[in-house]
Amino acid sequence: MLYFLLCVGILILGYFTYGVFVEKIFGIQPDRKTPCWTKEDGVDYINMPTWKVFFIQLLDIAGLGPIFGPILGALYGPQALLWIVIGSIFAGGVHDYFSGMLSVRSGGKSIPEVVGDEMGQFARQTLRVFSVILLLLVGVVFILGPAKLLGNMTGFNVQLLVACIFVYYFIATVLPIDKIIGRLYPIFGALLMFMTIGITFGLIYHGYEFLPNMDFTTNVHPGELPLFPLLFITLSCGALSGFHSTQSPLMARCMRNEKNGRVVFYGAMIAEGIIGLVWATAGMSFYDSPEALNAVIAAQSPAGVVNQVSTELLGVFGGFLAVLGVVVLPITSGDTAFRSTRLILAETLKLDQTQIRKRLLIAIPLFAVAFAISLVDFNIIWRYFGWSNQTLSMLVLWSAAIWLARKGKLHWIATVPAVFMTAVDTAFILQAKIGFNLPPDISNIVAVIVAAISLIAFLIMVRPTGDVSEGAEAAE
Repeated sequence: MLYFLLCVGILILGYFTYGVFVEKIFGIQPDRKTPCWTKEDGVDYINMPTWKVFFIQLLDIAGLGPIFGPILGALYGPQALLWIVIGSIFAGGVHDYFSGMLSVRSGGKSIPEVVGDEMGQFARQTLRVFSVILLLLVGVVFILGPAKLLGNMTGFNVQLLVACIFVYYFIATVLPIDKIIGRLYPIFGALLMFMTIGITFGLIYHGYEFLPNMDFTTNVHPGELPLFPLLFITLSCGALSGFHSTQSPLMARCMRNEKNGRVVFYGAMIAEGIIGLVWATAGMSFYDSPEALNAVIAAQSPAGVVNQVSTELLGVFGGFLAVLGVVVLPITSGDTAFRSTRLILAETLKLDQTQIRKRLLIAIPLFAVAFAISLVDFNIIWRYFGWSNQTLSMLVLWSAAIWLARKGKLHWIATVPAVFMTAVDTAFILQAKIGFNLPPDISNIVAVIVAAISLIAFLIMVRPTGDVSEGAEAAE
């Protein structure tokens, strides 16, 4: 638990140090009007208090990823904790901050438009397709995951629960953001806090410790899966996740002042990192061995681990509330995943969304496609989600690096994690069975070469262009 508490302390310290550093490099303008003032429409652009925007952002980004991912990451040993800490501070926090603040500066544009502004029309069109596919996968994963958890808790028919969650998602997608999401999320946030604090104190009270054979130098994965690149794909939410960039524009449209960006975007990432630490620590200490943890995952998915840990540590009622808090996370990411998809499609098709009729014009076929995807095996969906998710994070980090370089600012805060994720994503798709299925050694060498070439091309091609006038940026 000392390792765990030390990691939590470093995350909090990172928010007050590196988070401030990132904010200064970006260069906030507190007197500049944000999109909720300039484009308020009563549907997606709505002025909200900062505390509510923070909670919505946290619940948007913290789906099953910061729970299921760290549980799966725990199979690799304490290195998972290092990745959560380093990733959250130096990669995930930077990624989330820039995806949110660049959206603010561009008038609340969705992430494909933000990336397109920096990387060109081809990148814009690619990200439009890529983001819609990713969000559909996320939405479906976050229907099936909570339905299974609720089914385990209540004994209700899982398909019936899937139908109920589908209906809620549809309503939350088409109604104004303050009608459902703005009112329910504070309640959901309370459940999330109970879950996080309850599991933490349960582990401490019962005296759980890391398993004896787990240390920071040994890969203890029962399947002998390689640490690189699999840990960085498996454990995404909680450290670095491209999905977050699709959610940040939702709150960029509701945030009152640029000075709140560090709290809302960087701060929510740090909070999600703490959630990830809780579940990674539980996975590394609750079971007798990595093999025992892996057996539960194989038999019941990570949902089985959540149910066992919560019930054992907090009792039947406390465990019920904790699992309910876990259920809340994917539901509050699934609804905004579909909402983000609607907005991306609306921007692509240039359909105004102030009228309910035009929102339904996108939402109805969108959910029909989602239903078809939900019939595919959950494990297949999750594998494709992992790689596509981290590829998106790589592209967003490169976009932030390009924006900073063109402004003559310190681009390395985004460039270094962008290069690293280029190597991770390339290595994974080359050696994964869902990719090219090449030998790991060859894949890793090629990945390093691709990352190096990307860095050299970036340094050669991207040059400062001078500051864009404030009037031109505001007009965008």
